[in-house]
Amino acid sequence: MKKSNTALILMLAFTALIQSGCSGGEQNVSVFLNQLQVPVLKYRDNNPVLQLKVVNGDSVAKPVTSIKLNTDGTDNLDDIKAIRLFFMGKDSLWVRYETVPDKAGNILDPLYDEFSPLQFGKDMKPAPSITFKGEQMLPPGDSYFWVMVELSENASLHNKIDAGFNGMIIAGERPAVPDADPPVRQRIGVAVRKHADDNVDTYRVPGLATTRKGTLLAIYDVRHINSHDLQGDIDIGLSRSTDNGNTWEPMRIVLDMGEWGGLPQTYNGVSDACIISDANSDNILVAAFWMHGLHDTKTGSWIEGLTAENDAWKYQQERKYSGPGFDPRQTGQFLVSTSNDDGQTWSEPVNLTRMCKKEEWDLWAVAPGRGITLEDGTLLFPSQGRDEKRRGFSNITYSKDGGITWKTSQPAYYKTNECAVAQLSDGTVMLNMKFGGNSDLRGTRNGRAVATTTDLGETWTEHATSRNTLREPACMGSLHRHVYTEGGITRSILLFSNPDVDHNPRRRTTVKVSFDDGMTWPEDYWLLLDEWYNRGYSCLTSIDEKTIGIIYEGSQADMTFESIPLDELLKR
Repeated sequence: MKKSNTALILMLAFTALIQSGCSGGEQNVSVFLNQLQVPVLKYRDNNPVLQLKVVNGDSVAKPVTSIKLNTDGTDNLDDIKAIRLFFMGKDSLWVRYETVPDKAGNILDPLYDEFSPLQFGKDMKPAPSITFKGEQMLPPGDSYFWVMVELSENASLHNKIDAGFNGMIIAGERPAVPDADPPVRQRIGVAVRKHADDNVDTYRVPGLATTRKGTLLAIYDVRHINSHDLQGDIDIGLSRSTDNGNTWEPMRIVLDMGEWGGLPQTYNGVSDACIISDANSDNILVAAFWMHGLHDTKTGSWIEGLTAENDAWKYQQERKYSGPGFDPRQTGQFLVSTSNDDGQTWSEPVNLTRMCKKEEWDLWAVAPGRGITLEDGTLLFPSQGRDEKRRGFSNITYSKDGGITWKTSQPAYYKTNECAVAQLSDGTVMLNMKFGGNSDLRGTRNGRAVATTTDLGETWTEHATSRNTLREPACMGSLHRHVYTEGGITRSILLFSNPDVDHNPRRRTTVKVSFDDGMTWPEDYWLLLDEWYNRGYSCLTSIDEKTIGIIYEGSQADMTFESIPLDELLKR
């Protein structure tokens, strides 16, 4: 990692931290408490909940022999399996697994080194007050401790975790206790997929749907070798939960093109999947983008003679990987696989490229996340492409016969790509789009593109909120209409999630609520889930009438799931 990147990240992070401090009189020791709003995850060994920054103002080292903490603000101590305290030395980060954004806002491969935090004292069981005893020399200047918790398997996803500081003993004396703990209570979530699970380097690009039987199906890229986009050895994986997201079954593979066409798997990657649970049948559909082989950087022509020893796939970001035509050697392919047993098994894929793509288009692909069933039964995927002028666009792709035949619409907007779709309360279809120009815009000039259609995309109308309301760092977002009953009356709200910042790096994954079909998104109803740096993609679903589910690329796990009570979103 470049030192300048590290300095920038630490400066930005601690500007956002809530701080309180105190001094210890003659002892010349100060203690500062810091917390981040990041999820505390089941199936992750150590979750950061409180940082102690201890400043030794003297010129000699001093021994720390006791640190006393509390769990005030924790809803249920039974949710915690163990509490641990780690001495980090001069390192302010809680682990040496760092997700570092590059200039474009992408998260680079994780960095590792030989540093290991030192555990102070032993594992402790949860209690209202906890004292860790040990001996750790505190050098002059700043040093850091992190309080970590490991959750029990039965931890409730609707509870919150908190920790506070009651005091410490340094060289036999007690520095004064800070006036107040930071007012942060952290949500409980689930680490559905973590870096290196099943020997996979990275999991990316989530989608989430609820089946008619109430099963949650989470889909994602299985990026076997590194975190990069296509081309590469990438499959589409799926995790199932039959208990509202509390536990998840082992990963299944939905789409894997293997060594199709005689080329190794590194030249048959499948990525950026989208899922539809048909509201009128047991069918579940997963679409994704398949890339076969590789094309020359300048000409776009097919490269012959690719073998397992050839590593040109690693540099795909620099290549023109899709062009006009229909054949896999010419252009990327739009695949759909189907399940009729609640996501347990999946069909061989059907290729929609010749059926729907315009031959002159450079690219036509599904947009990642979640598709919908319209009120008249039409199945609808959000989609994206590049036209013959290489202009990026967003549109929709739909089937009116249950997924047998498909059509793709006119472009809704240009200089866009990944998009999310919802049907509004009046039947209008809304497309909410990642706008490439936002990478260079700030403040009120920044905003996602939004368009609506009443004729399945034959014509589009730009929405009043387009390019001026929902800020983004040019990142995938999720749009979802949630329908519920209140007082015997059917109501609905529109939900949106993305990194709530207008520039890179991506951070502050947030859910927002609209009560008027997306005309306004009042700030009183924003819910911050994860303020730390992450890759930013997310997908929303309704678990039931009273509960929202979200899976997102979080700071604490590649695929992070949270369950949100509707009452919490609506401040009831």
